[in-house]
Amino acid sequence: MREEKQIKPSPNKNSWQKKPWFWPTIYAGIAVVLVGLIFSYTALIGDEEEKEVVQDGTASKDSTVIETNAKTETLKYPFDEAQLDNVQVLQDFYDVTADEATRENALLVFNQTFSTSSGVSLAVNNEPFEVLAAMSGEVKEVKLDAFTGNQIVITHPNGMETRYSSVTDILVKEGDTVVQGQPLGTTTENEWNPSAGNHLHFEVLQDGEHVNPRNFLAF
Repeated sequence: MREEKQIKPSPNKNSWQKKPWFWPTIYAGIAVVLVGLIFSYTALIGDEEEKEVVQDGTASKDSTVIETNAKTETLKYPFDEAQLDNVQVLQDFYDVTADEATRENALLVFNQTFSTSSGVSLAVNNEPFEVLAAMSGEVKEVKLDAFTGNQIVITHPNGMETRYSSVTDILVKEGDTVVQGQPLGTTTENEWNPSAGNHLHFEVLQDGEHVNPRNFLAF
């Protein structure tokens, strides 16, 4: 009797792919990789946003410091203080309580019509001189008018407003932030007040009302 050989099936090379755990394992691995990529991207974006916040915060802090300093400033001369001895007050601020001579010196004449001065007109030997910001603030307006004289208006954190008229070669524009002592332009002549020659007409307002610059500065 012939002995029959038992033939064992050869192992299938792809049998491991048929295991029930194969594809779930592959999917899980892919999911882990995707989660890792997403986490890395999120962390990168977060770092960039944090840097932006820090930068913005620094700028905001600097702006706050500037504004705080401006609030504690006192009004300074709208010109180089070294020229103080050479500065002449051509016209005074019109103050009804002042003496007659001062009130007379505060009258402006144009076409035989009198008007009162709302500031002081300053000159240095009838020569041009540099106009400086009397206090830190923001340029509210730049009026270009050759007849009355170009004017720069600056508002200040303490509620004051300063105006600089009869100015040329203007160095600032509306919306600019200026610091105390910053050059604004150069004095010139104008047709509205020709007798003053080359001069600066400087005005100070407190809460919207004109006040005498001499209340803050000794001319």
